[in-house]
Amino acid sequence: MKRALVLNAVNPSIGGVLIRGERGTAKSTAARALAALLPDIEVVVDCRFNCDPHAPERLCTECRERIDVGEQLPIALRRTRLVDLPVSATEDRVVGTLDLEKALQKGERQFDPGVLAAANRGILYVDEVNLLDDHVVDLLLDSAAMGVNVVEREGISFQHPARFILVGTMNPEEGELRPQLLDRFALSVEVRGLGNAGDRMAILERHISFDQDAESFRRDWLAKEKELSERIDAARTLVDKVRYTRRDLFSIANLTASLGVDGHRADLVILKAARAHAAFEGRDQITERDILLAAELALPHRMKRGPFSDATLYEGELEERMEQIAEDYDDSAETITTDASGEMSETKKKASG
Repeated sequence: MKRALVLNAVNPSIGGVLIRGERGTAKSTAARALAALLPDIEVVVDCRFNCDPHAPERLCTECRERIDVGEQLPIALRRTRLVDLPVSATEDRVVGTLDLEKALQKGERQFDPGVLAAANRGILYVDEVNLLDDHVVDLLLDSAAMGVNVVEREGISFQHPARFILVGTMNPEEGELRPQLLDRFALSVEVRGLGNAGDRMAILERHISFDQDAESFRRDWLAKEKELSERIDAARTLVDKVRYTRRDLFSIANLTASLGVDGHRADLVILKAARAHAAFEGRDQITERDILLAAELALPHRMKRGPFSDATLYEGELEERMEQIAEDYDDSAETITTDASGEMSETKKKASG
């Protein structure tokens, strides 16, 4: 669970994480704790959408209009926000609303921001996501994937960036998500209560310590929290420079194909998560271990399984498949060519020697 949250913090474009588990397993606590680890961000002063002043292609409509009239956008530092989405949220509450009456009568475009605006460049936390209306979940996932929220009413439109880390939690006992929605969450983890008495006692002791003196508890853990925050910040700078080989792509593609995973979203997620993990460890090249750890988070909720089978995919199973894939790659060299019509064709040749 912690690995999935940290990887999304390093690269929010991974696409979020769904945390599934029984009640009382600190799902909400972990999601909320992530906000404290994220570095401060630079925003445009007075912007309702936390626009990034260094990314002009991602500015909201209002900031673009300010630039068009020659205004220099002022900059300020702001803490990364965590925004809660209530289970009862409606579409207008999520995406925002346009005031059509004011637009028609006075010719003024008035946009009232929704949850997506508040969550831009932060964390959008959805507790009991399986109890949300399916249409609202679709809106959230679409915005998370596209990174922009566009609202159109009667020929009037407004858009703003909507780049956020989507964290959903749910208790499967209260109902499941539809498979189509489940697939849209990039990573998924199953959490259970700890069975070891020593571990459970440690949780009790920490909880008692926090209740007795929260400020002292915070000071005791501040150094570790700061160290982790700095690692995430450094990884964010490095992640786009992390390299991968053709062999890595072959391993990812064959792994998902061998497990019968539908579509190609899982392949893209594994690559992004593997690069984020390498960056978090301070490396500029992904390894087989990065791919395995990413696959362990990206594949279980996408695999076809019976009603009583376990959704967990263990690292040992993945390692065996990766070993076979490595042998297959050594036995054949893959060449992809493009014909005159632009269609892609694939051939395999025996490697010489």
